[in-house]
Amino acid sequence: MERLEKQPCPVCGKKELTLMEDEMDIPFFGKAYVFSMKCSSCDYALADVEAAELRDPAKYTFKVSNKKDMDVRVVKSSTAIVKIPELRMSVTPGQSSDGYVSNVEGVLQRFKKVVEEERDSAEEEDIRKSAKNLLKKIWKVECGDIPMTLVIEDPNGNSAIISDKAVIEKLKAKKSS
Repeated sequence: MERLEKQPCPVCGKKELTLMEDEMDIPFFGKAYVFSMKCSSCDYALADVEAAELRDPAKYTFKVSNKKDMDVRVVKSSTAIVKIPELRMSVTPGQSSDGYVSNVEGVLQRFKKVVEEERDSAEEEDIRKSAKNLLKKIWKVECGDIPMTLVIEDPNGNSAIISDKAVIEKLKAKKSS
């Protein structure tokens, strides 16, 4: 793992940023590079995953129907869109979109954390109630009581759901400018 410390932070400007790069060999995905940066002064953080080999843009659809499906490996780059249609939840690429290697449960936990923060910070009762109801649905998915679909679309091909059950569609490549 390569590591650079005491770099200037793009947010606070202090030389407290640590940059890291690591190479991983992910089974059934191949070699990938994991990049991250974290500022110990202002807590700015960013991470991404990039496949070592050029890959085609793709959409992965995975039906979660039991607890064992929660263990399926997920590779998500910062350019990917992640959707859970049954929960009406999605994450689109943007300035704060991180890349990561996790599993389906880890992806669901990231959504859960956002909903918990929404519930805890909401001033309006209807927003808190809506968040509580969504957390109940997430809990039922975690328990394997209700099915869920995980969809990941990546225009750069750096993401994947690694399972024989995952349906893979090729997406049209972006046009060069």
